[in-house]
Amino acid sequence: MSRRAVFLDRDGTLVEEAGYLDRLERLVFFPYSVDAIRLLNRANFAVVIVTNQAGIARGIFKESFVAEAHRHITERLAAGKARIDGFYYCPHHPEAVVEEFRRTCDCRKPQPGLLKRAASDLGVALDQSFVVGDRWHDLEAGERVGARGVLVRTGYGKTEEAAGHPRVKPSAIVDNLMEAVSWLLRAS
Repeated sequence: MSRRAVFLDRDGTLVEEAGYLDRLERLVFFPYSVDAIRLLNRANFAVVIVTNQAGIARGIFKESFVAEAHRHITERLAAGKARIDGFYYCPHHPEAVVEEFRRTCDCRKPQPGLLKRAASDLGVALDQSFVVGDRWHDLEAGERVGARGVLVRTGYGKTEEAAGHPRVKPSAIVDNLMEAVSWLLRAS
């Protein structure tokens, strides 16, 4: 039996937008993030982080730092009795300065590769799932696999909302992750 999932963008959605997050002291949780994740856990959603990490390809930080940041997130959430079921990230960029990461791939959002991989690994029904993010490319990745999208106004969200997108039609636009969780619990 397939589970429903909530695919979350990391920077600007779960934690504050910090440009290229390259040091743990710059990883700052929104005050409601732990509670929002715990609510999703209690509602039996798989909670999955899907994040583009072009800073690796651009040589700004090492791939090992992403793992360290995700360990830190896991520990912080566990202290609040919440959990992430999987972390998926894309280290690639077509204009990378680090040769091994220079490519066009299927995992860099808006491509849906990360969502497909997570769905396969975790037994998730994509057409019964949601994507929450602060960028149109987050929601576009979800639309490509039949998931419903929620744009949050944190991070780049207000700017993205103001600019609009000709093809992406969010199911909801809300102020933050807690409001997104509240909306999707009512909608599901």
